Amino acid sequence: MSDRILEIANPARLSIKDAQLVIEREDCLPFITPVSGVNMLLLAHPQVTLTQAVVSRLAEAGAMVVTIDHHYLPVAMTLPLQAHSLQTERLAAQAQIKLVTRKHLWTQIVQAKIRAQGCLLKELHGSDGGLIATSARVRSGDPENLEAQAARRYWGLVFGDPKFRRGADPLESGPDQNRHLDYGYTVLRASVARALCAAGLHPSIGLRHHNRYDPFCLAADLMEPFRPLIDRKVAKWIAHNSPSAPFDAIQKRWLIEAVTVRYWVNREERALSDILFRVAGSLANVLSGSEEKLDLPETLLPCQDESTSPRTGVCG
Repeated sequence: MSDRILEIANPARLSIKDAQLVIEREDCLPFITPVSGVNMLLLAHPQVTLTQAVVSRLAEAGAMVVTIDHHYLPVAMTLPLQAHSLQTERLAAQAQIKLVTRKHLWTQIVQAKIRAQGCLLKELHGSDGGLIATSARVRSGDPENLEAQAARRYWGLVFGDPKFRRGADPLESGPDQNRHLDYGYTVLRASVARALCAAGLHPSIGLRHHNRYDPFCLAADLMEPFRPLIDRKVAKWIAHNSPSAPFDAIQKRWLIEAVTVRYWVNREERALSDILFRVAGSLANVLSGSEEKLDLPETLLPCQDESTSPRTGVCG
């Protein structure tokens, strides 16, 4: 399955011709690519038009279409609801998940997230800030909210800027790396939702996140240990560029690379999409009772030199 991500950031018309996605713009020749080669389509401009066939054929190919607002946040997603052979059984198990299992799963997710944050701090700054030890202290369901405690320490260290605040209002603080994080998390969240659907699970039935207005609560849960992949890209960008610089296609391409490059996992080189499919599949198995733990990787280090060009397309 392809890991190619396309963003449409200028006025354009999209259509399908002979199993090819055709992207037409007034100021350039049509861009044509096989539908089967697209993992995700990001619509980031209000003057983008597309035919029903575009959405349908992309869904049939297992790709997602994500609409992004001016804050670089998702406002809509289409999911490839191809029937998994055990989808009905898995959805039933997901809807009937017991509290003890929910807590057990959330514990593993929080432990993996804090450990990944600590590993990133050590990679960037030589010290994990005590987060790896903190990850080992997470108890069932994280009753002490060590996730939030670790986050407060983490965000003050990861960018080398103790004044940085995650989610700060840009009208008050001005443009900063929150724009980069929001955009990268949007792409990551869509990739996790796609993996959940492929595993026969519904991305709206969460373990910890329960926002009634959020149709992707489970994706928000399962993406937590993978957020540092985006944080790494943002930190490396900010180390050489001003966080207030215009957020252009070059920066977006750099961020998307976090989802499209390959990573070392258990001495194997694997695409992130494969890793996410494996984690989602292990979640389905835990819910059905055939496994006890999530198959979360201990560490994820990119195989590709981050100075090289990303394997993505950003159209305009």
